[in-house]
Amino acid sequence: QVELGESGGGLVQAGGSLRLSCAASGRTFSSYTMGWFRQAPGKEREVVARINWSGANTYYAGSVKGRFTISRDNAKNTVYLQMNSLKPEDTAVYYCAANGGPTGWNYWGQGTQVTVSS
Repeated sequence: QVELGESGGGLVQAGGSLRLSCAASGRTFSSYTMGWFRQAPGKEREVVARINWSGANTYYAGSVKGRFTISRDNAKNTVYLQMNSLKPEDTAVYYCAANGGPTGWNYWGQGTQVTVSS
């Protein structure tokens, strides 16, 4: 069982930066692939980035590649999303999630709002 809680969202001007954090409970955090997803109003939830258990392998959606960086600190049970060069189209609720393998993305945080003004 993993409980997730995001923080770090807010309002930022286009071109600015934010760093999201996701703190996890549970002693098995390091065994999970972790991901960041987002959902904008009227749109489906989409994957933004994911990172494997060790941090050695990452994936980014094309729309954020080169601007966002996902990382994790297993000693702190925390995954991060550094977002640079933010654009108004990045405005969404951002969620972190844990992937338990065969069971998929079955642990989710409550989400944090990111709003980018033009």
